[in-house]
Amino acid sequence: MTDGPTGGIAGISRREFMARAGATAALIGGSVAGGISLWQRKHFVPGFQEERGLQLPSFALAQDKALPSMAIAHGTDHDSTIRAAIGALGGMGRFIQKGDVVMIKPNVAFDRPPALTATTHPDALRAVARLVREAGASKILVADNPINSPAGCFLKSGLRDVANELNLDLLYPEAGRFSPLELDGEILRHWTFFHEPFKRATKVIGVAPCKDHNLCHASMTMKNWYGLLGGRRNQFHQHIHSIVSDFALMMKPTLVVLDGMNVLMKNGPTGGRLSDVKRVGTVVAGTDMVAVDSYGYSNLMGRDLAELTYIHKAHDRGLGNKNWKDANFKETHA
Repeated sequence: MTDGPTGGIAGISRREFMARAGATAALIGGSVAGGISLWQRKHFVPGFQEERGLQLPSFALAQDKALPSMAIAHGTDHDSTIRAAIGALGGMGRFIQKGDVVMIKPNVAFDRPPALTATTHPDALRAVARLVREAGASKILVADNPINSPAGCFLKSGLRDVANELNLDLLYPEAGRFSPLELDGEILRHWTFFHEPFKRATKVIGVAPCKDHNLCHASMTMKNWYGLLGGRRNQFHQHIHSIVSDFALMMKPTLVVLDGMNVLMKNGPTGGRLSDVKRVGTVVAGTDMVAVDSYGYSNLMGRDLAELTYIHKAHDRGLGNKNWKDANFKETHA
């Protein structure tokens, strides 16, 4: 191009050139904005319906007010203490019926040995699975989406050996086993989720260790469901208390078991030293995760419940009762 005699470009006046340039910029800007809007989940294009995510059904049973909603058992080993806790609730037969397909969700986030209590203890999984089988379940599924290598985590935690021993169906988080989840959560709204186990499950039990967590203060039964998310879930860390409270909305389990036989008191969630672990000798089981975790934080870890923000968020949203003493609970010894 060459300058024209009027100071424009190729015979175009400066005023006309500027007008055309402005129109081009507007067109480019509109295209970029349109491209960005296509990535927004709520964007709607006439003639096309946005793909909707799945919503998990509730696996919870109708609450029988005559029976405890939470049980606290003290003992010296996982098997007898877990049996005592479940027995105090009315027995596993209250929750599992003959023919049920039961999904057990342990915490297997890291490739750590059981002694560090960063993962669900193999004896805890064994005790719960045996009770489920005794109650008549036709199949038991075990699944998690670890942060470290799934095969390595299940091996080093000792959970793979338990699955082999008891003939449990161990599901690894392969790509085809995830589906989009849709939830009206405070933070969690649209996200990929390890859905495959829930296509078959009729009952769901969470089995979690009680441990310190450097971001949200503690990881217990509510935080355990974080392991079902796919994708780059670490981006939720800046809103950790909101998303943990969202899990009480996302997941309505049949039963949760909080393992406080040995508690990781510091350097969680991964742990690293045996000196970080405290022998407590208690298991808490129940149908209200908020109440179970409230007891775990204040009584197993000996901390001030006022600082556990996600518990208060869940309580205020009507997703559970942080005042565990108000619940119908029973305390026993193995």
